[in-house]
Amino acid sequence: MKDFLELKLILDEWLNTSQEEYSELHPSEIATVLKHIYQDDKELFLDYIKRIENRFIGEILLELPEKLKIEAIDYLSPKDLSEATNSLESDDATDLVQDIEGRSEEKVEEVLSLLDKDDQEEISRLLKYDDSQAGAWMQTEFFYAFADDTVSDAVERLKELKSIGELQEVYQLFIVNNNFEILGSMRIDNLLTYNLYEKFSDILYEIDHKDLKVCANDDIKTVSRMFEEYNLQVIPVVDSNNQIIGRITSDDAYDMISEIATEQVYNMAGVDDEVEEDNDLKEIIKTRAYWLFLNLLTAVLASMVIGVFDTTLQALIPLAILMPIVASMGGNAGTQTLTVVVRQLALGEIDTGDGRSAIKREVIISIVNGFLFATAISIITFFWFGDVMLGVVIAIAMVVNLFVAGFFGSVIPLSLRKFGIDPAIGSTVLLTTATDIFGFFVFLGLAKVILL
Repeated sequence: MKDFLELKLILDEWLNTSQEEYSELHPSEIATVLKHIYQDDKELFLDYIKRIENRFIGEILLELPEKLKIEAIDYLSPKDLSEATNSLESDDATDLVQDIEGRSEEKVEEVLSLLDKDDQEEISRLLKYDDSQAGAWMQTEFFYAFADDTVSDAVERLKELKSIGELQEVYQLFIVNNNFEILGSMRIDNLLTYNLYEKFSDILYEIDHKDLKVCANDDIKTVSRMFEEYNLQVIPVVDSNNQIIGRITSDDAYDMISEIATEQVYNMAGVDDEVEEDNDLKEIIKTRAYWLFLNLLTAVLASMVIGVFDTTLQALIPLAILMPIVASMGGNAGTQTLTVVVRQLALGEIDTGDGRSAIKREVIISIVNGFLFATAISIITFFWFGDVMLGVVIAIAMVVNLFVAGFFGSVIPLSLRKFGIDPAIGSTVLLTTATDIFGFFVFLGLAKVILL
């Protein structure tokens, strides 16, 4: 991997040439250099942006961090941005238009007005899809052949489309009937294995996964699972009439999977991923404060449980020392269960009918761990405080709280999914409430009954 100085030298050399192609640099590498330049000198960053030809700047903008992308979009003229948009494939062009729209509606209207009518219609059609739908991630450029075409017809058409720049990355040939209903697909390199004058209708029976496709309205989580399960490079997208309207490629699938994982991590921490990426401090403070307020309420509930046993705590000081151990173990065990179940739900590894087996599995794991650590903490407590019954109390509390952690850590996300709520949202707060309240209640309740 090249270091920053080496990349910068290559970039400077490229900028001083005709910029016919990217040469040794990838758009992501150029974006890395620009990010370092911005940290040292914002004006120099904008100067580099200005020097890059518009036919290349679009791909580079999409690789930049959100803050730098916004700076560049604000700096570039509508004409520059329209040419940058025009150089991109339909899905990337739509992403860039959305970024411009987020900064200025007037500017995006001017950018769109400078595009030809077909591109405008294409982008408008893709913008109608929600980010969670397959249609928002598809490219409308794809390579196809009719069932009555010969292999030779397809090869000649591919040469023509590549020569005029209509297709940039071609992985798959989609075979369609006269109504553009997809009949099957094959990898481009497989074309070379057939007789040039053979018709596709004669070789359809040899094609695997004829029905492998997604609807434009399908959830992207379904699409990401298909890419992972079948190890695909590309998947066709069809409309409600089963007519092919686009394709989703593996690079988009990677972005899709990464975005889903990022959203889950943020949601489980009570953080809004879109707000964080916008870098608006006011909105960040507001959204984080909302979840912290909910956490405060749950903490108050746990404290109220402790308050019920205030006389018990006053009589037995060691209880106050040992309480955090019960709460911490329950919280960590619950988080383990919650993380596993939420991830399995996201990947489709747990269907609606598998809920009971998932709960049973996690409860068994938690109980076994509960007895294991109950034994350990009871021995530690005996040597620490010299009280056998205190060790018994914390051991029972440990087993019960880890059982609660395993049970609620699996039941909460499964219940939220049943009610159509993202299981990553709110699960942590609910789980913490359950483990803290049950843990403190059992521990202090047993202490009051057994030790006093």
